[in-house]
Amino acid sequence: MPDLNKEDELAGTEQPFVAHLVELRDRLIKAAIAVGAVAAVLFFYPGPGELYDIMAAPLVAQLPKGATLIATSVISPFLVPLKILLMAAFLVALPVVLYQAWAFVAPGLYSHEKKLVMPLVISSTLLFFVGVCFCYFFVFGQVFKFIQSFAPKSITAAPDIEAYLSFVLTMFLAFGLAFEVPIVVVVLARLGFVSIAKLKEFRGYFIVLAFIIAAVITPPDVVSQLSLAVPMCVLYEVGIWAAQIFIKHTKAPEEGAPAAH
Repeated sequence: MPDLNKEDELAGTEQPFVAHLVELRDRLIKAAIAVGAVAAVLFFYPGPGELYDIMAAPLVAQLPKGATLIATSVISPFLVPLKILLMAAFLVALPVVLYQAWAFVAPGLYSHEKKLVMPLVISSTLLFFVGVCFCYFFVFGQVFKFIQSFAPKSITAAPDIEAYLSFVLTMFLAFGLAFEVPIVVVVLARLGFVSIAKLKEFRGYFIVLAFIIAAVITPPDVVSQLSLAVPMCVLYEVGIWAAQIFIKHTKAPEEGAPAAH
């Protein structure tokens, strides 16, 4: 005879699991709608071509007079601006995307855990944007200036638009994630994986690690490597300071504590 208790147990857990999948689907749809809505607006203004011109401005400013980017593929002039459009739409809609992720996990969190998650969602979004802006407005200009200074006069630079797109995405992702160092430090300390004392002891090792990461990710020039490594070291210190505050203000209520009247 079948085990009725086992069947009841499975039947009891099926519906909540399906409900979670449905909610996850709805959250993903809302996030996709937000990205699509922003993409639709950016398509009409300023437009895919203009967005690419904005992204290419730091490089074009360092090219010899009259030099431009080229397209080595027939469909590149069509596909590359669309990729830029989608990237820009995702960045603009990132707060909505992260909010949907937060709304999905929030019901399963305790009140003291919610105090931790929401500030981290907001701060991680801001830090990622700061990293991308820092890369675009400061690092790109210095990197392209350095590269062009080494170009022989007998060579006319004409970078490919797809190669430039790949370079930009890599750098944006690298700097955006590098600026998330305080978030990683706070989470590791708050979850108890590492103590504040250990984080302070690891400071010297992290400085070496930051310069190794910068040397691997960025072009081989001192300016771009320092531009990535130095902020990572500073943000590591910020993370240690922020972790102490978060641990203090997001502790779980002590068991057996008298209820508030």
